[in-house]
Amino acid sequence: MRGPAVPPKALDARALAALAANPGCERRALLDGAGVDKAKLAGALGSPSAFGQSQFAFMRGNAFEARVKADGGAELLRLVHEKLDPGAEPPTAGAVPDLTAVGPEGRTARTALALREATAAGGWTLLDHPMLALDVAGSPAFLEPDAVVVHPDGSWTVVEIKSFPMLDGSADPAKVGAAARQSAVYVLALEEVAAHLGGPEGRAQDGVPAPEVRHRVLLVCPKDFSNLPTASAVDIRKQRAVTRRQLARLTRVEDIAAALPEGTCFSLDLPAADLTTAVESVPATYAPECLSACELAFHCRDRSRAQGAVTSLGRSLRAELGDLTTVTDVLAAAHGQAGDPDDPAVAALRRAATLRAEALGTREGDVCR
Repeated sequence: MRGPAVPPKALDARALAALAANPGCERRALLDGAGVDKAKLAGALGSPSAFGQSQFAFMRGNAFEARVKADGGAELLRLVHEKLDPGAEPPTAGAVPDLTAVGPEGRTARTALALREATAAGGWTLLDHPMLALDVAGSPAFLEPDAVVVHPDGSWTVVEIKSFPMLDGSADPAKVGAAARQSAVYVLALEEVAAHLGGPEGRAQDGVPAPEVRHRVLLVCPKDFSNLPTASAVDIRKQRAVTRRQLARLTRVEDIAAALPEGTCFSLDLPAADLTTAVESVPATYAPECLSACELAFHCRDRSRAQGAVTSLGRSLRAELGDLTTVTDVLAAAHGQAGDPDDPAVAALRRAATLRAEALGTREGDVCR
């Protein structure tokens, strides 16, 4: 479906979090599952995406992460001890195992082995950019968290390193929420690893206790306007539960593909008209939130507006309008030209139209002109 000799674009935790936030969008589920580069696809469709990280922000983030992990991760382990496990023995020289392997499958297996060994060792261990796997709608996704720390008691903590500042101990709530949703994906993947290590009685092989994946993750950010790291513990139990439930609701990729016309392909070498037809053959569920999470958002927004879909005005409004799925249906219901009067949404629209007409001193039929 990507086209001949086109390498797949790997799914990351940010993409999975966005997919879980909009599980009804079959278009995103199929394109992500097939490894299609949605940014290049959007450009080929004539709706280039403004979504993504600038090169400057990318370089700044890499420089900050390198500083946090310098000296074998001494500062990072100190922050984990201070914020999440102050009762444990202070880290002096944590282990940093080599996770090098061939291919994502090899790195995933090497990470699982390193986690098992670190859990049995009973000390502080820092796994730098481990590789985790998670099944998403029948398609494997390989995920790479910034770090995972193994505590002396054998429990595991996800560490998320961000370049946005933490001012006076607090950061932008929207950015923290996005980081929490991303971390929840990593926690779910780590729980899959822990489940494979666990034995029939809650014990791992060789008598090693089955590991616990902590529900509080460590968010590391620059302190105030400096480049010094500071951290905060973030409870992601709510995000984890929501993400697990939403990912479980996704339609399997093979089921979506089976419903498409024979020979559907998203190769960028196709003429624009054929490529548009292929993309439009997959149902999409657009909402304004997609603008900050999906490369195809501008394309889908244009189509949603052209069809008069209520979802283009927001999910909350769509939920309140019930069976009224288009702006035309909503206006007709408000005018009294359509809709069941006993429908609460229709009754509320007509009541609102009457009140607006009274306030403006216009005839009721003119309220929406």
